[in-house]
Amino acid sequence: MSETLDLREQAIRKWGSDNRAIRKGKWIGKPARRLEDPRYLTGAARYVADLELPQMLHAVYVRSPHPHARIVSIDKSVLPGLGKTVFAFTGEDLRDVPPLIDHVALDNLLRTPQPVIAIGKVRFVGDAVAIVLAADRYAAEDAAELLSSAVEYEELPPVPNVAASGASDAALLFEELGTNEIYREAITHGEVDEAFAKADRVFSARFDHNRYMAAPMETRGVLANYDRADQQLTVWSSTQMPHFLRSVIAGQLGLPENKVRVIAPEVGGGFGMKMCTVPEEIAIPFIATQLGRPVKWIEDRHEHLIAATHAKQQSINLEVAVTNDGKVLGVRGEFVGDGGGYSFNTESALIEPALAAKALPGPYRIENYREEVGAFLTNKSPVAAYRGVGWTAANTARELLFDEAARGLGIDPAEFRRRNMLRSDELPYLSCTGQVYDSGSYLESLDKALEAVDYQAFRQRQEELRKQGRYIGLGISSYVEQTAWGSESSAQAGTPLPSHDNATVTVDPSGKVTVAVSVSSHGQGHETSLAQIAADGLGMDIKDVVILHGDTSNTPYGLGTYASRSAVIGGATVARAAADVREQILQVAGKMLEASPEDLVIEDGKVSVAGTPSRFKTLADVAYAAHWDSEVRNSEPLLSATRFYDPPANYANGCVVALCEVDADTGVVTLDRIVAVEDCGMVINPMIVEAQVHGAIVQGLGGAMLEHLIYSDEGQPLTTTYMDYLVPTFSDVPPIEVISIETPSPFTVGGIKGMGEGGQIAAPAALANAVADALAPFGARIEKLPITPDYVLRLMGKIG
Repeated sequence: MSETLDLREQAIRKWGSDNRAIRKGKWIGKPARRLEDPRYLTGAARYVADLELPQMLHAVYVRSPHPHARIVSIDKSVLPGLGKTVFAFTGEDLRDVPPLIDHVALDNLLRTPQPVIAIGKVRFVGDAVAIVLAADRYAAEDAAELLSSAVEYEELPPVPNVAASGASDAALLFEELGTNEIYREAITHGEVDEAFAKADRVFSARFDHNRYMAAPMETRGVLANYDRADQQLTVWSSTQMPHFLRSVIAGQLGLPENKVRVIAPEVGGGFGMKMCTVPEEIAIPFIATQLGRPVKWIEDRHEHLIAATHAKQQSINLEVAVTNDGKVLGVRGEFVGDGGGYSFNTESALIEPALAAKALPGPYRIENYREEVGAFLTNKSPVAAYRGVGWTAANTARELLFDEAARGLGIDPAEFRRRNMLRSDELPYLSCTGQVYDSGSYLESLDKALEAVDYQAFRQRQEELRKQGRYIGLGISSYVEQTAWGSESSAQAGTPLPSHDNATVTVDPSGKVTVAVSVSSHGQGHETSLAQIAADGLGMDIKDVVILHGDTSNTPYGLGTYASRSAVIGGATVARAAADVREQILQVAGKMLEASPEDLVIEDGKVSVAGTPSRFKTLADVAYAAHWDSEVRNSEPLLSATRFYDPPANYANGCVVALCEVDADTGVVTLDRIVAVEDCGMVINPMIVEAQVHGAIVQGLGGAMLEHLIYSDEGQPLTTTYMDYLVPTFSDVPPIEVISIETPSPFTVGGIKGMGEGGQIAAPAALANAVADALAPFGARIEKLPITPDYVLRLMGKIG
């Protein structure tokens, strides 16, 4: 207990406590309707694809049909009107543009820079070899098809998977490295060998997590315009990180950052895919500077499936040492990632296996743990972030193995978890991997989920139906979600990155509020949630608050939106700035009402004397006076404040339980019900929280049951349309019940924790465990995803 208190005191000493900044009033905690929805529902929202500029050129990529080949030559002379109506750029034309490279601070990670257009060699089907531009998309498509036939390649042996990548005779993607394994490291926490020596039983499993992708409704897109007169470059991009992208573009193109403006207009989903800077976001602006004309590139869906970043794929080998009564003594884990053709993005090819390794302990009391991480290059599209990055695979592998251990020991799987799960009175808790769990409701979430499905009644019904030849199953998946991705959180994940986020709150002379934030929305409802915080902080209606985001010219510098950080960091910056502006308002109103500021209250757009509501001024009255009445205004008349926030790490948690039935004749899995318990600390808007849980669970369902980016042994992608790459539709989704628990973080402003990734982290394990539970009479072991009907029949021994 003393260690628990010490962790709390350390955090408060290091980060401070500023809970005064969050004022819960009329709006926080209420299901306010989303302010941004009218423009979506009426078609007024404008995405990159909707934007048109005079003299704009449309860009179409020529992409490699080969997984691994040398580029012998590209004959641009086949293009009629070259340099007049049609323009073409190859890697050689962009040779002076620096390649993209990761900046992970690990000495033993081998670097694999990615040119913005391939130079000399292609490393996956879809690798860009040229860009063709014309005045309309149709002409550009025709020209690109013509140029693609004029590219001569020398094919090289493909490296289609990790097994082939590590073979002694494997072709090398980067000859200068002398290997395709770009990282290997092992770390031991505690006394692992002793733990295994003391164990009564050891259970082991290999789990292969499938390769799938974010597949947002809006594909990637970039529009760039360079004004040569004032040397100003403006880039519109479907990005999650406008300011970070501006910094990268400026650096790559050698431009002053104040001459680069990045705008993220409406963004139709990102889910992490759009956080890293991709080659297209450098190549298109560069070409715009060369031609002095606007250039727009919009990715089509086929291109997206083969050339946009992929995610999730890794192989995990786990061993768990346990006593006969179900206590976990130690764990060994090997996490091997398939990084694709380049390790270029912000977190490199380690983004899956390294984060999985750190997150493996989850909500359990695991003190002895050995983590080994490896990463390989293969001839596939590179891997980058996607909702629940790394954590999805770790959670699935661990929860599957825990169920198997429970069955092997003859212990109920829920009881096995209870015996190893952290209790609330143990929090804050320092995990063996160095993560400080600030607070949580691990046992409570498990119990609430099981209560909701009437666990004991389900088990009785399961036994009865098995006698009738029907197979129903229940799967449990408890999880921890690392959130508040600032300096401390990223350091605890092993990928340190300084945080830079700010918000500016300004009250104009009419008494209305403009809030400029560095977080950037791509569908999460930020405009509503942040307006609720500002409105409660200033005692006004959310309809009187305007949120500015996504434009580097009118928002403060920050790292944008990713890794469940916007509510904690963005919300706190707004709350802190609003608190400062509130004090400014009270100073002016005090003079107007001849009262001490401490005796004033702000509510419903009025500033009044406490206990005397008839003595009041409207916010509009006070704001006007603050700007124009020299008798009462402050020494600095502008009602405005900018505040920064870089929080300590904090961790949300929850539990997902899934119920299913398996058809023994066809192998078809019918999902009957999903219950999700979510604890994200103080809830800003319960409607938005519930929607985020629903969306994440559906994506997790897709990964568990449907989605799989398949490559042939020759390195050719086989899932290149939505006829082949299956995403969930409405008919695939069972009823989802969301139960909320609020355990405020003792470390953050207002006790807010991040959320939104838990469903993706936990749902695959819940669904896989439900199927394994249904098929327990057949001795089935689920070792991979997705769980397709043919795989189910194999598990049942009905097909070879």
